[in-house]
Amino acid sequence: MGDSAPRELISLADDEGNGVTVNVLGPSASWSAGLDAEIVVKTPFVAGRIDLALSVSKLESWANALDRLDAGEDVAWMEMSRGPSIFIQLTGERDCPEVVVEDESGSMVTVRVPLVPPDDWIADHRQRLHRAMNYWVPLLSG
Repeated sequence: MGDSAPRELISLADDEGNGVTVNVLGPSASWSAGLDAEIVVKTPFVAGRIDLALSVSKLESWANALDRLDAGEDVAWMEMSRGPSIFIQLTGERDCPEVVVEDESGSMVTVRVPLVPPDDWIADHRQRLHRAMNYWVPLLSG
């Protein structure tokens, strides 16, 4: 564990300046089995962030979501939990991939970000997840 803490669990961006990132901030001070994180949306038109609580089960469900994306399926990550949800549509409303961040339980705002990720983005995100789980999960209790 001599490496620096992996922060970017998800980093989807394109050359047009559109991007959605999920950053792990560290162990939660209020929940020993959780991680504090944030979702950051940046586009030339809109930018924002929202707090996010991550658990081992949410990280495992991200692994399942990556498997489904690799099989050509759209995914909803954290859809049935409290807090924000992330939807990835491989062919969105503008005939390109879209990431939809929805905060239905809080601000009731939805942001749709069209972007074209690099060809190897799923493999890259599997590596990001692997690094994050190897680093952060041993620090959690419960």
